[in-house]
Amino acid sequence: MDGRINRRQLIKGGLAVAGAAVAAPLLARSAAAAPAQYTVNVPDLPWPAANQIVAETTLPAFPDAKFDITAYGAKGDGSTDNTAAIKKAIDACNAAGGGHVIVPKGTFLTGAVYLKSNVDVHLETGSVLKFSGDASKFPTVLTRYEGIECMNRSPMIYAFKEKNIALTGTGTLDANSTSSWNKGTDRAYLESLVSKGTPPEKRIVPGSGHTMRSAFVEPYSCETVLIQGITLKNSMFWQLHPTLCKNVTVDGVTTDSSTAHSNTDACDPESCDHVVIVNSNLGAHDDNIAIKSGRDDDGRRVNVPCQNLVVANCVMNGNWGAITCGSEQTGGIRNVYAYKLTVKGETKFALYVKSNTKRGGFSENINLDSISGTFARSIAYVLPTYNSQTGNHIPSFGPFTITNSSSTKCGQMAFNVSGLSNSHVHGFTVTNCKFAGVSNTTNTLKYIDNLKFTNTTINGKPI
Repeated sequence: MDGRINRRQLIKGGLAVAGAAVAAPLLARSAAAAPAQYTVNVPDLPWPAANQIVAETTLPAFPDAKFDITAYGAKGDGSTDNTAAIKKAIDACNAAGGGHVIVPKGTFLTGAVYLKSNVDVHLETGSVLKFSGDASKFPTVLTRYEGIECMNRSPMIYAFKEKNIALTGTGTLDANSTSSWNKGTDRAYLESLVSKGTPPEKRIVPGSGHTMRSAFVEPYSCETVLIQGITLKNSMFWQLHPTLCKNVTVDGVTTDSSTAHSNTDACDPESCDHVVIVNSNLGAHDDNIAIKSGRDDDGRRVNVPCQNLVVANCVMNGNWGAITCGSEQTGGIRNVYAYKLTVKGETKFALYVKSNTKRGGFSENINLDSISGTFARSIAYVLPTYNSQTGNHIPSFGPFTITNSSSTKCGQMAFNVSGLSNSHVHGFTVTNCKFAGVSNTTNTLKYIDNLKFTNTTINGKPI
């Protein structure tokens, strides 16, 4: 097998995943309980281009070798510091040519975990990686804080320029203890360094007197990444943050909204190419999926779009957008396909697109199909004047399409979509949709070219 996501492969192997969006995927397993080859169940999508993205997104593959962390001195007693033991297991696995680093049942206290090429960290049922409250266990690494590159404390799980990596299994990542050090929102300090021309490697946050949080799981400039089956709890900041990566698959992951702190997007693909997010229960205290590509001048310096994304068969339970583009979209966003998403709780929007003339960038060819549920505000909110910030970088929006979708509640108007007088939305199409429970039936539709509603009703009345 070539490692690509392949629906037929699942059928031939008898590994079809149960229909519930939150069900953990069944994995191809060796007799010793560590999978030799992972597979992902992706439904057939209504767009040929989206099916092509799925076909092109490669999955990692690993030798059938196991490296149990307890063999390297790890103890699952909840109090022993296992940072060095886990590192030894990962180093040994990598040196041997790759395989599976096994985290067995137990609670393993640890600092940052660094993933190396050809290594799968596999959490068995009942296992917990409990991340430490000791800040010294999280070394300074290159990261992106709200779209600006800097040197900050390591995310709980991190990799840099690695290939063929995975974080899999049915265990739990718990960041609750990191609350003692993982705090701060002083982005203005980074912006001051950018304005002075300070390069990223000298934008050092620890010891500067300024604090900014670290993401939970962040592969950075990596290729062929799989995150599958795990549960994330007690996040302090963005939960899954693949950055500048190619070929990323997120499958059957649960992010626990009941324990998430504020500003904890479930998944933030940033400046990535070929991303597939499926079969997941994405809870957050912010956006469910927030697609990003850098902020302002630093985003223009890096200038890498986020493109070719598929999101399918997921439950969305955050309090802002199910699919959000921006606001850090300076490098641009294109070719997004979202299918069969169930929205619940207080999620405000199915589609939320936001930028301004300071940020610039673009969000183009964004497509939603078979989205259903409750929306605290609107089905779609497109905002080119986000936070009232202004500059000389005019954002470009559209086309957007929404098809075969419905609501049982919409707390405000169904559509609040605006372009700028000098940058119209380049197409907004809604087809075969039924939106019920809409509080305000007067839509805001401004500066839009090629606006079209077909077979679409609001509270039973055609638009």
